[in-house]
Amino acid sequence: MLRVILVDDEPFILQGLKVLIDWEAEGYEIAAALDNGEAVIEFLKENQVDLIITDIKMPGMTGIDLIRRIRQENLSEAYFVILSGYNDFTYAQQAIRYNCVDYILKPVEKDGLLAILRKITHLSESERIDRQNHQRMESAYLARNMIALLNGKYDEMNLEYVKNHLQLSEGIRYIDIEISESYDEWEDGAARALQRDLYSACQELLQEDRSHAIFDVSYKDKSFDIGFIFCDYMAAKMDMDEEDYLNRLHRELEKRLKRPVCMLVGKRVQNIAAISKSYGTSCILKSLVAFYVKKNIYFYEQEVKVKQNGIILCKNSLDDLIRAIEQDEKIQIRKSVDNLYEEIGNMGVAGDMLSLNINYLLFQLIHLAMEQDNEVNQEEILQFISESSFEEGIMRGSSVHLSRFACEYADYLAQLRKNVSRGVLMEIEREVKENYAENLSLRDLSRKYYINSSYLGQIFRKKYGQSFKDYLSHYRIDEAAGQLLKTDKKIGQIAEDVGYRDSDYFIRKFIEIKGCTPSKYRKIKLNID
Repeated sequence: MLRVILVDDEPFILQGLKVLIDWEAEGYEIAAALDNGEAVIEFLKENQVDLIITDIKMPGMTGIDLIRRIRQENLSEAYFVILSGYNDFTYAQQAIRYNCVDYILKPVEKDGLLAILRKITHLSESERIDRQNHQRMESAYLARNMIALLNGKYDEMNLEYVKNHLQLSEGIRYIDIEISESYDEWEDGAARALQRDLYSACQELLQEDRSHAIFDVSYKDKSFDIGFIFCDYMAAKMDMDEEDYLNRLHRELEKRLKRPVCMLVGKRVQNIAAISKSYGTSCILKSLVAFYVKKNIYFYEQEVKVKQNGIILCKNSLDDLIRAIEQDEKIQIRKSVDNLYEEIGNMGVAGDMLSLNINYLLFQLIHLAMEQDNEVNQEEILQFISESSFEEGIMRGSSVHLSRFACEYADYLAQLRKNVSRGVLMEIEREVKENYAENLSLRDLSRKYYINSSYLGQIFRKKYGQSFKDYLSHYRIDEAAGQLLKTDKKIGQIAEDVGYRDSDYFIRKFIEIKGCTPSKYRKIKLNID
């Protein structure tokens, strides 16, 4: 509802305006009916309104004086309509000078007032859309600059823009926020929609700090995350420490989404210029949490800490395990894992011991993979570690859990050595061509052809320059385009034929790939009037 103030020094005029039309039906709420300009000024100091309809001739302060003062003192951006019994163009000229929307004569006619109100409704809606579009553009540009800082690829222009558009303080962290569920079996678009819900919930909860939330930082196929730049002042203004603040945010997110949420809290840095260091540690956490006991919030310092008195590295046991992984000896892998856990248990302080030794192991495994294939970068290997699948019921951080991962990683290294990409990818191409309308997934295909799904995803993207999902979507839409031109089938039937159960989602994908709706595509290509 748009809020309106009616201003006239004659009571019967005010009463007449109130009952002349059905204000609510037109989308308006009468916020106040006042008889002088000073009362309007005082009202605006405490209240927001969208429209002021004022008489031009009033004792003390005229309608023109009222408009001038409101504009000069920036009290309101409301639209103005001037009422007058004087058919004098001079008044209209003065009113227009202060961006008055219209000027109507008394007695006010119903149709005339309705026409003006509908004009203002249209103007308000257009301006609202313009503001939204402007805010989206500003948010996108701010996010682009923040992502440049997160990746450590920024210049002074990026840094200054972020400093000028975010409230900052000393003491900053990057926090990765995700839904704690596997997206592998989700239909196309469902995970993305949930990611948008998570982003909206973050913005609503952060309120005036909403600009600190960043949509889709990682851009990875299987990562539907939200980035959050946390500053110390956020907790301080709520009289909390950072852990209490983040626990509260976590609870509220889960309450709104009715889904489990995970937060990965990167290392604390002093200022925004160093945020890439915090982001990097959050990414490391993301790849390591599979080896820790499951939590709602992981703090980098807590997960990778080493006690001041020092912790002994079980180097011999670790080297034996690394050698077994490199040589793909599954029995020896399990023995080495058992030996490692036994040695850690005998030394005590198992939590810190385990963290240090697991970190050493993972960094050595990253080095091994990069030796096998110099085209595989560290980020891809971390993604593999993060996404490696484990059977449900295996406790995180247990020896069984580590054994399962080590065996999968041994397979991963073996596949890197064999360079299996060409033959498998030819089979994947054939699968898509013959079964594109079925519920194909990279995970199912990896099982069928005995290749690790994460590695298959890597070599697929290298060859085709896109994810398997995007490749399949383009193939399906191309097939749909062919049917549109060669058959007279209805859109819904074609959608089903090419593997889309949801016609609306099919149309959105078609527009995304072909640039227009299926119906328009058919008309344009067939020259149908």
